[in-house]
Amino acid sequence: MTKTQPDMSGAQPDMGMERADIAFEVNGAAVSVCVPPVRRLSSVLRDELRLTGTKVGCDAGDCGACTVLVDGEPVCACLMSAASAAGTVVTTVEGLANGRLSALQASFLDHGAAQCGICTPGLLIAATALLDSNPNPTEAETQDALGGVLCRCTGYRKIVAAVMDAGRFASEFSTDGAAPHPPAGTFSPYSDGEKGQAPAPGTPSLDLDRRMPISGHAVGSSPIRLDGLPKVTGGEKFGGDSFPAEALAVLVVRSPHHHARFAFGDLDAWVKVHPGIVGVFTAADIPGKNCFGVIAPFADQPALAENFSRFRGEAVALVAGEREAILDLDLADFPARWTELPPVLQPGEAQASGVQLIHENRPANLLTSGFVERGDPDAALAGAAFTVSGAIDTSYVEHAYIEPEAGYAYMDGDTLVVVACTQAPYMDRDDVAKVLGLAVDKVRIVPTATGGGFGSKLDVSLQPLIGLAAMKTGRPAALAYTRHESMISTTKRHPAEMKAAIGADADGRVTGMVFAGDFNTGAYASWGPTVANRVPVHASGPYATPNYRAEGRAIHTNGPISGAFRGFGVPQATIMQETLYDELAAKLGLDRLDFRLKNCLRNGSETVTGQRLESGVGIAECLEALRPHWMRALVDADAFNSANDSRKRGVGVASCWYGCGNTSLPNPSTIRVGISAEGDVVLHQGAVDIGQGSNTVIAQICADALGLPLEKFRLKSADTAITPDAGKTSASRQTFVTGKAAEKAGRALRETMLRFANVSERAAITLDGASLVIREGEATRHIDLSTLKADADGLVFRAEESYDPPTLPLDAKGQGKPYAVYGYGAQIAELEVDLKLGTVKLIKITAAHDVGKAINPLLAEGQIEGGIAQGIGMALMEEYIPGRTENLHDYLIPTIGDVPPIETILIEVPDPEGPFGAKGLGEHVLIPTAPAILNAIRHATGVLVSKIPATPSRIRAAIRDKEARR
Repeated sequence: MTKTQPDMSGAQPDMGMERADIAFEVNGAAVSVCVPPVRRLSSVLRDELRLTGTKVGCDAGDCGACTVLVDGEPVCACLMSAASAAGTVVTTVEGLANGRLSALQASFLDHGAAQCGICTPGLLIAATALLDSNPNPTEAETQDALGGVLCRCTGYRKIVAAVMDAGRFASEFSTDGAAPHPPAGTFSPYSDGEKGQAPAPGTPSLDLDRRMPISGHAVGSSPIRLDGLPKVTGGEKFGGDSFPAEALAVLVVRSPHHHARFAFGDLDAWVKVHPGIVGVFTAADIPGKNCFGVIAPFADQPALAENFSRFRGEAVALVAGEREAILDLDLADFPARWTELPPVLQPGEAQASGVQLIHENRPANLLTSGFVERGDPDAALAGAAFTVSGAIDTSYVEHAYIEPEAGYAYMDGDTLVVVACTQAPYMDRDDVAKVLGLAVDKVRIVPTATGGGFGSKLDVSLQPLIGLAAMKTGRPAALAYTRHESMISTTKRHPAEMKAAIGADADGRVTGMVFAGDFNTGAYASWGPTVANRVPVHASGPYATPNYRAEGRAIHTNGPISGAFRGFGVPQATIMQETLYDELAAKLGLDRLDFRLKNCLRNGSETVTGQRLESGVGIAECLEALRPHWMRALVDADAFNSANDSRKRGVGVASCWYGCGNTSLPNPSTIRVGISAEGDVVLHQGAVDIGQGSNTVIAQICADALGLPLEKFRLKSADTAITPDAGKTSASRQTFVTGKAAEKAGRALRETMLRFANVSERAAITLDGASLVIREGEATRHIDLSTLKADADGLVFRAEESYDPPTLPLDAKGQGKPYAVYGYGAQIAELEVDLKLGTVKLIKITAAHDVGKAINPLLAEGQIEGGIAQGIGMALMEEYIPGRTENLHDYLIPTIGDVPPIETILIEVPDPEGPFGAKGLGEHVLIPTAPAILNAIRHATGVLVSKIPATPSRIRAAIRDKEARR
């Protein structure tokens, strides 16, 4: 069994230990706490002193998020005991500039170095220590100093640039190296409810004037991200940062087996002998339907398992108690009896076993399949001048966001309020209501800041659990997963077993392709149906393929649940397709880039689903933009290889396309915007920003549509009680879908105000305090907003608009219009391979991505760099193995030294459907990275690694096999 309290590596458990008074200095103030001496310093800072800017990502010193300065030196606060801090001077992120932004914090904002913000405090602290001793560090010195802090969002490149550029801000601001106090009206994304009030006077901020676009020019500019300030000051409140003092703590009892039958003993007697424990809750206590899931009719996952556990880490019971009692609790005597059953862990085993793992009506454990067929692919392959075929297997990939799941729940009258990190508040609301037997309007979801998501935080996890505990006890209930618990219980990228064949004519035109992939969806459905349906649509890549057949199957096993992860199966399929494209180009004797240009989709092309792309197809422009970089890289590789025997350089290229939004399903977003009596533009924006920048981008779109400057906007962020449903943050849909709704709402609000003033659409509008000023020609009219009647939201003018992309269902052969808009991209990877060791050193990645219109170029670059970093991990190191890689020490993700220089080329081929021509970006950028790297490894070594990731041992084994065949 596992539980949510940490394993205390680095500091000893404080179970039953006497407390002691411990005094030290924090951020210039003397403090004294009475705690067990071995309690972690991170816990003391967060729980006793409420300095929640110090984040907890692992409690093992692996992620560095809890880094603080102790007597001027950076340390992981999770590895330092309270007793060891006695008499020291501690500095946390809240104390970096004593109420004013430090030059480093300002540089982070200016460079866009904070995305989700969960790792930012640790990085700022580590960088502060570096700059104190070395004001002008080199890139290598910066990487060495920050190497102990992990970031999953940014790709590190902007972080390095911000640290190296901090000196410029020190000289620009003031003699003490701190930024000036802000002008009045500094933007705050969290202005009501549980998220706190707008910043009080004197709150540190960067003067936004030099980066704030003028009215009508927000789109295409890169203002300081509107929610950036709390990310760099430690003020951002994530899921575990605002637990009520009176909240009960919750532990989750989980299955230690992949597959088991279980039964409980006397739970009431167990509670009685454990002081401070309030209750134990099982599936029998769930008042509603003990089943949730994101896609009907496949919803199949219980909040708490009943009688059988189907994967290792599945929740079977909750223990709620006083915080100190839970900290002291050992679950070794918890009365659960387990009978281990034979597990089925691979799709092939599932097909052969005949054991029905989940539902009797799903033959051979097949969850579902997706299918696309066009033309006669078998005949095309038989008649092709050249054909290639192959097989690729990929592994489980862990999301590894630095913030483990966390949140709390409480009853507000007869309404259950859940405050937690999430990507999909309205989906959470519906699932929690179903599980707990509540009416939908009696559940309120209040998203906190979300420290990374990438798809996994689309799924309900702790929300119904804390909701159940709060309902049963009548007290607030709080739960924060440990790193181990997060990794064993949450979703992964689907492992895939894929086969494909592609044919071309003598001129190098692709004539046909077949693809088949089994995707291990694990114990429950999650987003398996989405993966199975999206993969066949995309497995051709962004290339004209007249004869095509592709099937994607989601197969149940007793492995971890596989779900949504940046790309929904398309990154795996693209590895298969793009590595075969390199092989086919070699057979044809064509340059690999030229071969892709010859076959890529263009305006007027038809996709494998028969969808005619009339305009906005930017893949050719992406490939052409890479051409000079490609030619230079090949020359460099040839020169290097001529001079070296044991190390060889390779260059790889790969492309991508990706449909924005749901596949042939409704996908609406709604935005409300209005003018308050005080003269603010109030944007009810329910699109959860998980670091990608939707708080800023959607406001930029609305600002230009409305014709008012960005600094007038005040955001009411996602909250099911106050914001319309902007849909889930997934599938690269927010900029496109919610952005389009924001554009429509901005234009509608503008029209409402112009009609009120009885002027034409050519009129200009401005806000001067509580006065609306409308100018047309030489005429000027002032409207005193305070005299107008306000509605329940305090708005005197308002508009609410929805947008749902126009799509069509797919027929039995997968023909139709699955997406309204596609994004495109291509990347070049340059690397060196040590032939004796099998190690890979990345030299450079060049990325060209068609974004339609770059609403915010700086944020777009940040998304590209972050996606590439995840693609690097997928290609070279990331492999989740249940029971072996369940922490951030054994599970490897790219560090600051693993991400090479990245050159970003933003291509703008507008799509008439997108807001101001924009397309989605977030998912696309990860897709081509891994196949480009694998193609570069093959260029360097002559071998293709067919089991991903391409670890040194696998590369070396492939080289040995090649040598043996000689």
